[in-house]
Amino acid sequence: MAAFFLIKQDYCTGLLHRVLTWVFIRWIFICIVIALGVKYEETGYCTGYSIVSAHYQFKVYLFSTLQQNQEHKSAGLTTYYHPGINLKKVHFDSIKLYETLEAETGQAVGFHQPGSVRIASTAARVDEMKYQMTRTHWHVTPQYLIGPEKVQELFPLLNIDKVLAGLYTPGDGHIDPYSLTMALAAGARMYGAQIYNPAPVTGLTQVSDGKWDVQTPHGTIRANRIVNTAGFWAREVGQMIGYEHPTIPVHHQYVVTATVPEVKALKKELAVIRDLEGSYYMRQERDGLLFGPYEQMEKMVLQDSWVRDGVPPGFGKELFESDLDRIMEHIEMAMEMVPVLKKADIINVVSGPITYTPDLLPMVGPHHGVRNYWTAIGFGYGVIHAGGIGKFLSDWIRNGEPPYDLIECDPNRYGKWTDVPFMCAKARESYGFNNVVGYPKEERFAGRPTSRTSGVYQLLKDKCSMGFHAGWEQPHWFYKPGDETGYKPSFKRTNWFGPVGRECRLVMEKVGVIDLTPFGKFVVKGKDSLKLLDRLFANSMPKVGQTNISHMLTPSGRVFAEVTITQLTPGEFLLITGSGSELHDLRWIEAEAAEGKYDVDIRNVTDEIGVLGIAGPNSRKVLQKLTDEDMSDAGFKFLHCKNIQLAGLPVRAIRISYTGELGWELYIDQKNMAAVYQAMMEAGKDEGIDNFGTYAMASLRLEKGFRGWGAEMNCDTNPLEAGLDYFIKLNKPADFIGKAALQEIKANGLKRKLSYLSVKTDDIDPEGNETIWHNGKVVGNTTSGAYSYSSQQSLAFGYLPLELCSVGQQVEVELLGKKYPATVIQEPLVQTEPTRTRLAKKAKAKA
Repeated sequence: MAAFFLIKQDYCTGLLHRVLTWVFIRWIFICIVIALGVKYEETGYCTGYSIVSAHYQFKVYLFSTLQQNQEHKSAGLTTYYHPGINLKKVHFDSIKLYETLEAETGQAVGFHQPGSVRIASTAARVDEMKYQMTRTHWHVTPQYLIGPEKVQELFPLLNIDKVLAGLYTPGDGHIDPYSLTMALAAGARMYGAQIYNPAPVTGLTQVSDGKWDVQTPHGTIRANRIVNTAGFWAREVGQMIGYEHPTIPVHHQYVVTATVPEVKALKKELAVIRDLEGSYYMRQERDGLLFGPYEQMEKMVLQDSWVRDGVPPGFGKELFESDLDRIMEHIEMAMEMVPVLKKADIINVVSGPITYTPDLLPMVGPHHGVRNYWTAIGFGYGVIHAGGIGKFLSDWIRNGEPPYDLIECDPNRYGKWTDVPFMCAKARESYGFNNVVGYPKEERFAGRPTSRTSGVYQLLKDKCSMGFHAGWEQPHWFYKPGDETGYKPSFKRTNWFGPVGRECRLVMEKVGVIDLTPFGKFVVKGKDSLKLLDRLFANSMPKVGQTNISHMLTPSGRVFAEVTITQLTPGEFLLITGSGSELHDLRWIEAEAAEGKYDVDIRNVTDEIGVLGIAGPNSRKVLQKLTDEDMSDAGFKFLHCKNIQLAGLPVRAIRISYTGELGWELYIDQKNMAAVYQAMMEAGKDEGIDNFGTYAMASLRLEKGFRGWGAEMNCDTNPLEAGLDYFIKLNKPADFIGKAALQEIKANGLKRKLSYLSVKTDDIDPEGNETIWHNGKVVGNTTSGAYSYSSQQSLAFGYLPLELCSVGQQVEVELLGKKYPATVIQEPLVQTEPTRTRLAKKAKAKA
């Protein structure tokens, strides 16, 4: 384990400005500098605490400013609940740390665990809770859908006439942020840390070997890594090395009442409630109540001056001026839900800053573009993230890979397109949408479009429902006369269901065109390019003019990325990855190139090159009209690449399609993209050409049994259990990353495997992450799902234990609280076009 430097944010109150940590692991010297924001200090302390308590021989020195008697700025809420998947693990690890911290350190933390209830007062909210229940059963934390009577038992002061149901999570509650930070500091001392203060970081300089010189009043420290967790100073720390991190403080208010007689008379503490329609939380505070609303985006306040001018020097204990008028409608709704509030006296209104990212999720992990720079910033819910993120980062730093997949928090999901206007618009939206109904396939429209639009965006934008992918606008589905247009979210089949079926038939029977520009695209070339890629990827590298699917693995043999690789010329490779993993994958590639000192040139060409996909039995006919190149099966083989002229314009064509049908991906300069598109649409009129979107592609790929990165495979799965054996060349000479681990996994045998399921549903289809049941027990989870328009049935991929993976095995898939019969079937349901063509040739040869 190499030395590293942490600039970190803690969540508690405003306790530490900077923490400087020196760590010794056995004989290995590690330097950690933690620059702490005054707000959200626990994240920083938890990271340091996780490192020093990790059963190594550490000696740690902490340089910080501990401000005593700091005002509490956080309501300190803790919950196991999260609508995502792996962020539940972050919450779980936080709570488990807080439960043991007092006994371990001897410091009281003021941790209350009366449980919490999310209140449903509309039918849509009840469906949302059923949706979340089916995504929770296969996780370790308990969660229950309860009726009004149980809700009232947990919070007797409610107006129960407004309650239809509740989502109850035992073990939730709240913790005192100040005491938590003090306990973490005490724990750090207990494990050998010495604390000094103050120690501001005044400068960062990277040296030639990738290490960092960190300037502080205590001198310059040489560190192998730096981790920015500086809270609302994160932008300023990033600016020291040329980054403008998309974080912005928002004003959040909560109200504290005086003693309420009905509260004081209770025999046990009230559960925390979250009134989702009222958009506020409420908990007991001594003998009174504390409640905090999230006002609508039109009313909320951004502290955008800090983005423009920086955080005021010395800001720490200060609060913003409160504004009850801004939250009055939420106060009135709270009074209707909890009538005792009408007579309660308000004794305090706290208004402080919370740091938001555009999508409200934090930015956690190593950052692309500069070596050994990590972030843990943008925590809108810092207390509940602090312990889990500290452990997550500590494990990643020690082991060289993330302990589980958390790509939704990858700092590299943002790029140069994330400008200040976009950040402000999305932060407003995210704050105002804190408690909106969380539908599947959710779209949010503030700040769109960004500067990332493809060469055909203007031609398509009024014809379709667009989706947002890493800054890009990409068609989800297209309108026809008579269709119900627009974004109509639902937990069941909605307005896009029929049109998507039409697009699937288009691709299966005629020819369709899709905008695939959001793909991440890299060119790797140089003397060591083949050597580097052989080290990074588990598959053998394709020959010149050919393409294959390859996977990057972690050292423990899990799937870090799936990439399409084409060798363009000897030693020059084009790498294509999904839109959501562009910089995630590029950072991994560049890090290995730097670590191994490979002589290569790596260029990101994502924004320069547009991509059109054309697929369907008539796709060859359409292209042949526009080129002199032989597009026949013999002349242009599957998984081959050629530079061709299409309508007189240069195009790189790869015969591949994620639909599984006859098709090509066409890589085009953005400036020529519209002309090529229009030429194809004109040439294909007689062949029935039309547009299709990503929803149709998702259905078609599932029918063909194609896996998807981020669903069937990610950093939580290995390629053998995901059924990717064909792409993993354990016998290739190169010692690719993860090879030894995979050999061990194969020798030990698998415990589970990806299975292909037919699900008997009604007006609902699997989405992924639903619970799979057998004989009344949870046995697995789905990874993705869709309706198969070809076979008129719902399909899903899901992980099952080996004993339940046989074709014909009966299980159940839970959807919206109902268990639907499902059967393991042979994959694929529909053969791919290359397979159909090959079988037809064999049959003809035998005839």
